[in-house]
Amino acid sequence: MSFTKAASDEKAIATIRCLAADVVAKSNSGHPGAPMGMAPLAHLLWSRYMTANPKHSKWINRDRFVLSNGHACTLLYIMNHLMGYKDMPMEQLKQFRQLDSKTPGHPEANHTEAVEVTTGPLGQGFANSVGLAIAQANLAATFNKDGFPLFTNYTYMFTGDGCLQEGISSEAASLAGHLKLGNLIAFYDDNHISIDGDTACSFTEDVEQRFLAYDWHVLHVLDGDKDIEGIYKAIEEARKVTDKPSLIRIKTTIGFGSKQQGLAATHGAPLKADDIEAVKEKFGMDPKEKFVVPEDVYEAYRQVGERGAKADAEWTEMFKAYGEKYPKEHAEVARRIAGKLPEGWQKALPTYSPSDPAVASRKLSETVLGKLAEAIPELVGGSADLTGSNLTRWGNAVDFQHPSTQLGDYSGRYIRYGVREHAMGAIMNGLHAYGMHIPTAGTFLNFVSYAIGAVRLSALSQFRAIWVATHDSIGLGEDGPTHQPVETAIALRAIPNLMFWRPADGNETSAAYLVAIESASTPSVLALSRQNLPQLEGSSIEKAAKGGYVLTETQSADITLVATGSEVAICNEAVAKLAEKGIKARLVSMPCFEVFDAQPLEYRLSVLPSGKPILSVEAYSPLGWSKYAHVSHGMDNTFGKSAPAPELFKAFKMTGPDVAAKAEHVVKAFKGKELTSPIELAKLMEVA
Repeated sequence: MSFTKAASDEKAIATIRCLAADVVAKSNSGHPGAPMGMAPLAHLLWSRYMTANPKHSKWINRDRFVLSNGHACTLLYIMNHLMGYKDMPMEQLKQFRQLDSKTPGHPEANHTEAVEVTTGPLGQGFANSVGLAIAQANLAATFNKDGFPLFTNYTYMFTGDGCLQEGISSEAASLAGHLKLGNLIAFYDDNHISIDGDTACSFTEDVEQRFLAYDWHVLHVLDGDKDIEGIYKAIEEARKVTDKPSLIRIKTTIGFGSKQQGLAATHGAPLKADDIEAVKEKFGMDPKEKFVVPEDVYEAYRQVGERGAKADAEWTEMFKAYGEKYPKEHAEVARRIAGKLPEGWQKALPTYSPSDPAVASRKLSETVLGKLAEAIPELVGGSADLTGSNLTRWGNAVDFQHPSTQLGDYSGRYIRYGVREHAMGAIMNGLHAYGMHIPTAGTFLNFVSYAIGAVRLSALSQFRAIWVATHDSIGLGEDGPTHQPVETAIALRAIPNLMFWRPADGNETSAAYLVAIESASTPSVLALSRQNLPQLEGSSIEKAAKGGYVLTETQSADITLVATGSEVAICNEAVAKLAEKGIKARLVSMPCFEVFDAQPLEYRLSVLPSGKPILSVEAYSPLGWSKYAHVSHGMDNTFGKSAPAPELFKAFKMTGPDVAAKAEHVVKAFKGKELTSPIELAKLMEVA
């Protein structure tokens, strides 16, 4: 296709630039420079290429757009306003960065319509876009048929110098090149400015050569301020390359049109009033008017929206015909679009009895994943180069690979992430965001810390990403303190809307997957053991699914022990030793704080009642346990050591006799005192 300039092009670009200045000035906060510089690119992409329907923002085959340099969000909000999305009227642009507006300081998924992923922490959106591209490629390979191209969308992504300096973008770009994701087109806003000033002070690499080394298709536009035909031709060429992701480097001038264009001063602060007036005058707008969109610009974007609505309607007709020829596949696609899980999938979860052998919870997890992979076709697995240790790959899994590698194909559901934990987490967010997959992926629990930025955004975005985090404690043994996660649990438990599970046996492992799968808007981290764990008397999927439950009830107990994971069995041994001394103990298993906290107060108090002391036991930092226990037995202010696991549990006093001795001491210390449960105290504090 050849480029034809539209009468509204220049006016639309000027409108975007002036609106960006007005939006940031009114809030007296934000980043006007990048939106002003990228206005020509945004206009060309939306007006000529983006296929989306503002009246049906969740249409499954829409093109996806990711603003990885999320500080430039005024640009995205302006484009959504011009497109006519119902939650982005002009009033919302005027409420930029104000309380409860749809225009927060960085884009947030599940908060603002047509925002696919949450961006702002630089590089996250870059990796999200790789996940979105993987999702499309997988769906196309699985469901597209001759004459029925159901999944054909592109993922377009804007990125900047800051994103490309973050390590996560390197991880993601490397994997995207390996996977040959030709449906991904990234635009590098090369404006040479970051907060510190000209990037010459810290970032002088040849980005084009770097991406060529990643096996990307690389293009450039040397005048992104004015050469809209050049931008058009670059996008055209990128769309023709189907076996490589494309990077288009576009040289722009930050704050283009401002008196301070090209300077860091336009990066993160509003333009002065006289400068904004001068900008408007330069671009043919009335300098005294604010928040103006000419009618012919609205009309041009109305036509863009109509183009998307037409494509949506045509897709719907095609999907209907697809159902007549391929009813089974049609039903599967329709179910996934509706966000429904397969009927009766829970029956696949294995159950255990105390007579079953002791098994490491990572091995129990492998069994569950094998069952769920059959029962839930949208489940997509993977691991950060630790497949044999995490046990994340089920028996008949096919790897997600470009067919040319002969290592798998795009219909495969197991992703070899390589040693790229941070990108893996953000790619899982992209997989979820597409809307048709449930992503799981594995690493050691300690190395979830490498990816905590992505984990945090999963929780903030309400994305269901499931981490299979094995080697969960000092129980991993000889690898030593570099690998033993004593502080990771409290860091993850502190993240709102994140479920940290540490199951103690097979039933609890099944329960963790049950709740994780059913929680469509909450991510989960499953902390799993390397060492074998016995199947516990009194455990069940139903009980464990409440996050905490009474494993061993004892009438007129002197103390309650509460623990997680491998320490539950240790406490079971302690209960028996205490009984030999005439001390009665109850035992509570607490596999997930977040889920337990969501139970009714009456239930929580039945598990952790007032009266006698409560002692928590966990081979982690004891921080956080004061919510549930009067006294904690843990690894306070220490890392682990390198030694066989049994020796470590002895060294850190995490054996049955050690716990029994601590419990005996606690009983004596609180003898004759009537204690209020921390659960009751927490409720009182909420009321206060």
